[in-house]
Amino acid sequence: MLLLPVRLELFGDMNTNVTTASDTGNDLSPEMKTYYSDYIIDLADGELVHDQAAQKKNIPQNGGKTIEFRQFDKLPELTTPLTEGVTPDGQSMNVKAVTATVGQYGGYVTISDMLKLAAIDDNLVAATKMIGSQAGRSLDGLTREVLAAGTNVRFAGGKSTRATIAASDVLTVEDVKKAVRDLEAQDAPKIDGYYFGIIHPNVKYDLMKDPLWKNPHEYTDTKNIYQNEIGELYGVRFVQTSRAKIFKGGGASGIDVYATLIMGDDAYGTTEIEGGGLEIIIKQLGSAGTGDPLNQRATCGWKATKVAKILVPQYICRIESAATA
Repeated sequence: MLLLPVRLELFGDMNTNVTTASDTGNDLSPEMKTYYSDYIIDLADGELVHDQAAQKKNIPQNGGKTIEFRQFDKLPELTTPLTEGVTPDGQSMNVKAVTATVGQYGGYVTISDMLKLAAIDDNLVAATKMIGSQAGRSLDGLTREVLAAGTNVRFAGGKSTRATIAASDVLTVEDVKKAVRDLEAQDAPKIDGYYFGIIHPNVKYDLMKDPLWKNPHEYTDTKNIYQNEIGELYGVRFVQTSRAKIFKGGGASGIDVYATLIMGDDAYGTTEIEGGGLEIIIKQLGSAGTGDPLNQRATCGWKATKVAKILVPQYICRIESAATA
């Protein structure tokens, strides 16, 4: 299958801090609002490990909540010679639509006036860290759960089901080779010559012992390193995250089973509504009017629209394994 290439940025309008304070001295300066907004967005962006290999395509404002990715089947090979003077029959293009509907997500924390009397600036910094981390982990988790539900699965140790994976069935280089073989057999396109892998820190230990493991500086320069990239093995560039999918108690004797993802280009997509990307909202004491008559509450929050969707299931291979204790 061939996907129409689309390359747009994940986040929409970034300068969306909001305060509605009415009392003198309660509003944040524009410079401070911009600082906190950029700070939170940087924190959140650093958490989006699972989005790095996604095809990103946004929905225009007022364009509804559903996006349609289009897949075209390959045209068949033509091995019969043309007949002299005879125009051959034309061919039809077969297209399949893959749709996804965005949802809205968000959260906030409350800062009391008593904290303001003590050290409001320190607590606002703490709140921004918490909010940025929550936003990034939440949005990243949405993509992780979609990818972990893919249907192209291999089990370490030659096992055939998740429930039979034992503690000794750790990830090996042979598992990686077989996953790469699966993707290459499906003509899964590579990203700059490599497939993209996501691995849990507990599982990377088993792979990094292999003598074929290469550290990033051995195969690329620092400008082209993914967020959290740790190395390359058998044509797969791996990034690590402690939020890689874990099937808690899913293996034999109730052991945890770890999912390692290996993917080709255009295997999945992420979408937001333009202008509805990550929005940071800071409201100072008194901003709620009669809803906060004693000026007791300030809030720091975020909201965003997003959806993730597998576009070509055969371009994603999930390897399920145990990890060395």
